[in-house]
Amino acid sequence: MNDIRKTIPDKYKGIICILLSAFCFTFMNIFVRLAGDLPSVQKSFFRNFVALIFALVILLKERSPLLPQSKNNLPALIARAVCGTLGVLCNFYAVDHLNLSDASMLNKMSPFFAVVFSLFILKEKTTPVQALGIIAAFIGSLFIIKPSFANMELVPSLLGFLGGMGAGAAYSCVRWLGLRGERGSYIVFFFSGFSCLVTLPFLIFDFHYMTPLQWLILLGAGLAAAGGQFSITAAYKFAPASEISVYDYSQVLFSALMGFLLFGQMPDVFSWIGYLIICGAAVAMFIYNNHRKEKANGN
Repeated sequence: MNDIRKTIPDKYKGIICILLSAFCFTFMNIFVRLAGDLPSVQKSFFRNFVALIFALVILLKERSPLLPQSKNNLPALIARAVCGTLGVLCNFYAVDHLNLSDASMLNKMSPFFAVVFSLFILKEKTTPVQALGIIAAFIGSLFIIKPSFANMELVPSLLGFLGGMGAGAAYSCVRWLGLRGERGSYIVFFFSGFSCLVTLPFLIFDFHYMTPLQWLILLGAGLAAAGGQFSITAAYKFAPASEISVYDYSQVLFSALMGFLLFGQMPDVFSWIGYLIICGAAVAMFIYNNHRKEKANGN
């Protein structure tokens, strides 16, 4: 098994991880919606608390210190935690106040912003073809949002968009930390702990009673979020945003499928056009990156 893992290129590992994270985050949004009329801050706390426990158990099992690999990583860890916390809070608010598919698509601006922030944070160069692929995916997402965008509330829509921006900035920081040898479990631990500390005062002074079912649903949201967080952290450690971020749009397909199965939601023709554009961009990027690598290797 270890030999097989060693033969898989890091880019493909990144793609697998990012697809897994998209699947997990789809279920996280579903659980958040099913939790009902609870404050977004309260939902965010339980979402991150479960991830914190998971990360702590892994660190203790590995006998790893609860400190960063280098003190130079601390600014990036803080930036990742701040951006990630804002991203989660904005996304949860959008999920609670908008159509589930619209909220998911606003959050899926994160891959686009991940590439943008990577240009400044990581100095990673993006080729014209890769840039076109990201732009195509962005246009595809607008096709999905456009039919009902006029009916959206302004504040939830803007917060959902800002949530995608925060997530994109956070993923760029994750990539930066991964390149400098920071452990994925510690990145999740630091972010989750920071987020819990920030939201804890609001939880104490404005706690809303939860039924046993709501406790179970939020536990499910936390478990799904933990799976998504570990997967997305691993993905951006394996490969740069310019090569794998477009695959994060697969959450659109997962959300459409689960929305139909659980809530009877059927995407309209504009949404299907958006799906085709996004999938086409993903396939085109995959073929282009393979060809580019083979050409660089002289094959």
